[in-house]
Amino acid sequence: MTPAINLLKKHGIAHRVLAYHHDANAASYGGEAAEQLGLDPALVFKTLLASTEKHELLVAIVPVSGTLDLKALAEAAGCRKCEMAAVDAAQRATGYLVGGISPLGQKKKHRTFIDASAQALPVMHVSAGRRGLEVALAPADLVALTEAEMAGIGRP
Repeated sequence: MTPAINLLKKHGIAHRVLAYHHDANAASYGGEAAEQLGLDPALVFKTLLASTEKHELLVAIVPVSGTLDLKALAEAAGCRKCEMAAVDAAQRATGYLVGGISPLGQKKKHRTFIDASAQALPVMHVSAGRRGLEVALAPADLVALTEAEMAGIGRP
């Protein structure tokens, strides 16, 4: 079990764990998850970390079919600008390896933003905390557990 799955179980959140064989040569972790699991990429979300000008780490969750709009994230977070966090900083702060960073069960609590496209979905998929492992859950449950804010932070 991963910290993400343990957190879901602890809170009695309905979820489904999906596993697939991870290819170390895959160009996109999220794209690989969608393809391997036969899921619509609009339902699979990647967890990214960005850093503000004050070095605050933010968690951004956007569909794998698009990209993170750093300007929109900065606006949602109320800061001047954001940039992608360094890989080692993201891994240290979350306790997960890049490609398997889950928005759930991170070592430290970070302000979290989920792309507004998730609001219309009955179920979304995010990393379960390990490459090759995804978890399906209701967007409202992810918002509640992470105390996330929905915002238009993704670009198609």
